[in-house]
Amino acid sequence: MTHEVVTTLAPEEIVRRAKAFFATHVPATGAFVETETARHVVLRGQGGEELAIAVLGAERGTRVRASSLFFDQAIGRFFSTLPAPGPDSRSPAPLRGETEAAPRERT
Repeated sequence: MTHEVVTTLAPEEIVRRAKAFFATHVPATGAFVETETARHVVLRGQGGEELAIAVLGAERGTRVRASSLFFDQAIGRFFSTLPAPGPDSRSPAPLRGETEAAPRERT
């Protein structure tokens, strides 16, 4: 699944925080750096599970995109630690991850 959010942090700070968070805040399933640049990091967890985080420029703030098949819940927790743009900054609201979409009605 792919998740996105907009934050006020600089790209390098987001990458730094992601490395620390996934190494220490995900009990029994931590993930550690496999590859990294100033604007992305790929982490690998137990069993070879992969987590990719990319940081993109946005009109206002910084857009963070994360993708993983295993770490969806941890991505949500990580995103909750990032400061959201303030109401006076006229920044877009955080984007919802695919797993958070409104449930479909049954027909």
